[in-house]
Amino acid sequence: MIINATRRHLLTAAVSAPLWAGWAARAAAHGRDADLILYNGRLITMDDANPRASAMAVKDGRIMAVGGDDVRSLAGPGTRMVDLKAACVVPGFIDCHNHPIGDVLLYEVLVGNPFEVEFVTIQSIIDKLRARAAQTPPGYWVDGYFHDDTKLKDGRQLTIDDLDKVSSMHPVMVRHRGGHTVFVNSKALQLAGITRDTPNPPGGTFDRLPDGRLSGRITDNAIDLVEEKGQRPVIDAAERAKRSRAGQAHISAAFSRYGLTSVHHQGGDLAAIQDVRAAGQLTHRVSYEARGAFLDQMVAAGLKTGFGDDWIRLGATAEHLADGSFSERTMAMSTPYAGRTPAYYGNITEPQEVLDAWVEKMVRAGIQPNIHANGDVTIGMALTAFERALAKLPVKDLRPKITHCTLVNDSLLKRMAAIGAVPAPFTSYAYYNSDKFGFYGADKMANAMAFRSFLDHGIKVCAGSDFFPGPFAPLMGIQGMVTRTGWNGETWGANQRVTALEAIRINTLNGAWAAKEEAIKGSLTAGKLADYVVLADDPTAIAAARIKDIAIIETVVDGRTMYKA
Repeated sequence: MIINATRRHLLTAAVSAPLWAGWAARAAAHGRDADLILYNGRLITMDDANPRASAMAVKDGRIMAVGGDDVRSLAGPGTRMVDLKAACVVPGFIDCHNHPIGDVLLYEVLVGNPFEVEFVTIQSIIDKLRARAAQTPPGYWVDGYFHDDTKLKDGRQLTIDDLDKVSSMHPVMVRHRGGHTVFVNSKALQLAGITRDTPNPPGGTFDRLPDGRLSGRITDNAIDLVEEKGQRPVIDAAERAKRSRAGQAHISAAFSRYGLTSVHHQGGDLAAIQDVRAAGQLTHRVSYEARGAFLDQMVAAGLKTGFGDDWIRLGATAEHLADGSFSERTMAMSTPYAGRTPAYYGNITEPQEVLDAWVEKMVRAGIQPNIHANGDVTIGMALTAFERALAKLPVKDLRPKITHCTLVNDSLLKRMAAIGAVPAPFTSYAYYNSDKFGFYGADKMANAMAFRSFLDHGIKVCAGSDFFPGPFAPLMGIQGMVTRTGWNGETWGANQRVTALEAIRINTLNGAWAAKEEAIKGSLTAGKLADYVVLADDPTAIAAARIKDIAIIETVVDGRTMYKA
């Protein structure tokens, strides 16, 4: 057999990781033609050995070569040639914290916009819930989803008086998209036996109006005391499974439209994900972050982080709750919230000793621990739990994850760097939630969502949209990370800006690192999975205020088009 020396040299030179050298050499030796070649493009590779390129070859779902015009020599009679016409190609975006509630998007009442900044009226919320109540038996819950308290045209908070207009026969609950507060009507409080004299439980509150009446707003650990009362429609197992499959397919298609190729799922129906994959409808890769009974079963069965394949893999744990919410102003801080009487420092939802025991259990089981910590107090608690576990069990390369990791200081940053912790801060918040930053003030926002500080301390920070609390659009997130300017024109924490190139890395290669998958994804490198996004423009070459509006031309996973404009 005559071996094409030019092809072999190109393939071998293009592969920087020894892991893939054998694969590339075999491809050359057998003279295999590329399945696909992209050329005449602007490729941002995230590969430090080859940061920019104009062409890329793909074979069998993997990147075959990345370079210049010489890549075209890998073409054969059956190769599909794509002229990018100067379009930009980046590695597939990776969302390291997402609650993929596709079934909610399909079947529940949405009182706010899940994907974009949109203001609604309180009356529109009442009207939507009244329509659902008319179809719901008395005594059964009526729920609304994706409420955002700072996206109301009325300029005030939703109250119990508003929701009493929905129904006096149904308990009504409007769920803030942040996930840590709800708003209920009088019927809901009545069923739960909650009165103005009911004390706040540890880690939660029943908020009050200026006149002392219950406002209907309930936070964190107090929510269960109300939610567990009343009745909800019973959906049989077959219908529930059908909805779950439909929801997973729906949200997967939505991810692809926005350029996401890998998503860290916070729990969810794993069987439905597998069914959707079998049906050919799973268009993104899943790092499944387990919680509850499934996590216990993982421990009992000896299943560790990393079990699975390139499409569905067991990742870190789902976020283990340590405090409240940034967007809903319940995260645990060392200084009190302004304008609150009595002084309010946020909600700590679990004591240190319980957190310590849980982390140690996960580390012993070989499972990457992941703690939800927003405020500086609970970030410190999470780090203490990690440090104590590592002192007992000196695991190499644990990469403990801190979901949100919002409000930091220099001491916390040094502790994170020392143990290799991986923060997953909000990305789209800088643009979407800028109307909430005033609650915290300039000093706190200078240390919040601190991407610049993380990078400067050598911390491999990744991107976590936290959908449904925030939109999951990566380009919206990248724009906010670069500008720190929101939809309302306000700029907060400008000292935490990063460059567009750094923001792309955070949303790609660092996301792969967070899941210990940097050897197979996160950069346009020969031998890695052929997951990439074709953009109409280069985020590093246009005005930063235009990044979120760059069109997604195509999203490709495993070398296959999952979305095309």
